[in-house]
Amino acid sequence: MLPLLAVLILGVAWEGAVLVFEIPVYMFPALSVIWSEFLTNVGLVAGHTVATLGTVMGGFALSIAISVPLAVLIASSPLMANAIYPLLVLTQSVPKVALAPILVVVLGAGEVPRLVVTFLVAFFPLVTSLATGLLTTPADLIELGRSYKATWWQELVRIRFPSSVPFMFNGLKLAITFAVVGATVGEFVAADKGLGYQIMAATAFFNTPAAFGALVILSLLGIVLFQAVVIIEKVFFSWSTPMEADLQ
Repeated sequence: MLPLLAVLILGVAWEGAVLVFEIPVYMFPALSVIWSEFLTNVGLVAGHTVATLGTVMGGFALSIAISVPLAVLIASSPLMANAIYPLLVLTQSVPKVALAPILVVVLGAGEVPRLVVTFLVAFFPLVTSLATGLLTTPADLIELGRSYKATWWQELVRIRFPSSVPFMFNGLKLAITFAVVGATVGEFVAADKGLGYQIMAATAFFNTPAAFGALVILSLLGIVLFQAVVIIEKVFFSWSTPMEADLQ
């Protein structure tokens, strides 16, 4: 109840500040105005939300598909780690807002550049978290598996991956949140639909309530997707957090 109360107090303060200080709508709209704008264009907003959600999930799935093999390579040997890590840091050093227009020129003004931008923003925390989990597997478990003549593949699947589940889900929680950011950045540069596009189009015509409405939906989308990952971890991998299970 405490977070809900905090949000309620924030909303009341927001609405009251706009009324008391008579802030113009085009500068800072009241929540009631934002809600009214949302109800007026609920169908259009729903379409933009679905488009953004598709980009987020596509980039997130791509980040998982590429991050897992990279993390395994990093954990396989120090040589591979020293070769791959500088490239990972390089990809994160390039501002995605600056990279997005170049991707549009190279890949065309379609869905692909937005997926690539979303992937580039989302995959780094997942790679580093999973690689850390694979490398910090308890040594006694590794020795036990080798004493039973476990192959490298058996050691990876039956020992290292289960041991790294908490690290992996920490990376997944960050990745799904960053994927929302990446999708929005991609839609800022080249898109004809999506919440990022809605924000750009609304601000171009000083329709600030519509822009704020899209911003609120983006925030809610990030929260919902984050909580979905949390629920998946608790339902399917509850054994990975025994201390939390005991407390519950």
